[in-house]
Amino acid sequence: MPKIIFIEHGGAEHEVEARIGQSIMQAAIEHSVPGIMADCGGSMACGSCQGYIDVRWLNKFPPPSGDETAMLEASSHMHENSRLTCQLTVQAYMDGIIVRLPESQY
Repeated sequence: MPKIIFIEHGGAEHEVEARIGQSIMQAAIEHSVPGIMADCGGSMACGSCQGYIDVRWLNKFPPPSGDETAMLEASSHMHENSRLTCQLTVQAYMDGIIVRLPESQY
């Protein structure tokens, strides 16, 4: 199982094992990672699962859809490496990926 390292805004790290095929958001929720709200349950309707993907991993994902980009642009914490973690599917090659979390999801 790939390991994902979530880093809270304050620096606390949470290393979790994720199942291949689940979303990064689902892995965070299953392991009670603080900072991922996932209010809509992963339907890309709220934007409360935003994470900053470590730049070494950005090119491993397809680009965000127009809907994801619009949701991210509505966030006050958007960065160039922002993604909605509900839209990123865990793959075997992702072992060790780092996802930093914003100060707030709202």
